Amino acid sequence: MVLDDEARILADLQIQRLVASNYQPEFTAYGKAVAIQPLLALRSQYRTALAEHKSAAARFNLAEQGIKRQQDLYHHDIASKRSLQNQQSQWQTDKAQLDAARFRIKAIYDEALLSWGGALTDWALSPDSDKLAPFLSGRQILLQVTLPANSYLADDVKEIYIEPAGVRGRARKATRISAAPQSDGVVQGESYFFQADGDRIRPGMRVAAWIARQAEDRVGVMIPKSALIWHLGQAFVYIKTGNDRFSRRPVTHFSAAADGYFVSAGIDPGEELVTIGAQMLLSEEMRGQIPDEDDD
Repeated sequence: MVLDDEARILADLQIQRLVASNYQPEFTAYGKAVAIQPLLALRSQYRTALAEHKSAAARFNLAEQGIKRQQDLYHHDIASKRSLQNQQSQWQTDKAQLDAARFRIKAIYDEALLSWGGALTDWALSPDSDKLAPFLSGRQILLQVTLPANSYLADDVKEIYIEPAGVRGRARKATRISAAPQSDGVVQGESYFFQADGDRIRPGMRVAAWIARQAEDRVGVMIPKSALIWHLGQAFVYIKTGNDRFSRRPVTHFSAAADGYFVSAGIDPGEELVTIGAQMLLSEEMRGQIPDEDDD
């Protein structure tokens, strides 16, 4: 269509020269912020069990030394058989307590592993680990995100984007920690733990997540949302093709992105796109197709 200078000024058209852009297709998932108090409780139990094991090991070592002395004394007819039997009884008691302490340590570790996975278990139970400190201070929040059924998280995708209100333009990064051993009871999909900045997110809150489908970027152009218009169920944009000429072009391969729409086919870098005023151009084009009442 042709639009003269006066009409262009009245329409206040804004035009942008397009540049090549890379984009990763995404899918949406949902998750929740997880309270770490149960993990901290397991850490406390684990440390208590370690202390009990240390004490039991010390008592057992003494019992080991004691029974060796009693056996030596008994063999030299210095100690009585009853004395040796008492020492053997003490040795068995101390060994049973040591075995029980070892079992408790393993039981707590296995419980953490089944509930929280290997990475978070190591963070909580390793004696020299301080990786839970940011969660305790509130600087970081733990998230569990469950993927839709038949979706998967590619191995090389280490970051996703999350936002409590579901607004993609305000989403922030979350870093992958590990797979979660237990899935969400509602959504039947794979589940993963992530960590993100704790600002504005509190335990129990739900979050929306945007996850890359693949590591490789697709090449195309990014257009603002204002450039895309709809007519008869079809999406269109207007491209400036001359000083006063504009062409309406259908758009079929596009994906919603944080900054607008990513178009992978049909529009080329270097072309001039109408970003403001496309709806007015469509109205002018449609009006030009209506026959004049004075025409025979």
